[in-house]
Amino acid sequence: MDGITALGLIAGALTTLSFAPQVARAWRTRSTADLSPAMLIIFLAGILLWLVYGIIREDLAIIAANGATAILISLIISVKAKHG
Repeated sequence: MDGITALGLIAGALTTLSFAPQVARAWRTRSTADLSPAMLIIFLAGILLWLVYGIIREDLAIIAANGATAILISLIISVKAKHG
């Protein structure tokens, strides 16, 4: 693994992990009242497009970060859909 890929993986891990506390809080409290559904859907669409871009470019850092972020955002959306 080269230094640029390592940098991308570290950056992706940090930005992806920034969503973990929100997912944990939403899961624990079953509350997502302060999160805009439109923002979550638009953000997920952007993340999925980045994922496709990473797949096309065969860029591990982009694929890993956006794949994991898509899962976290999807969890938040599912809690919001279930518990309003």
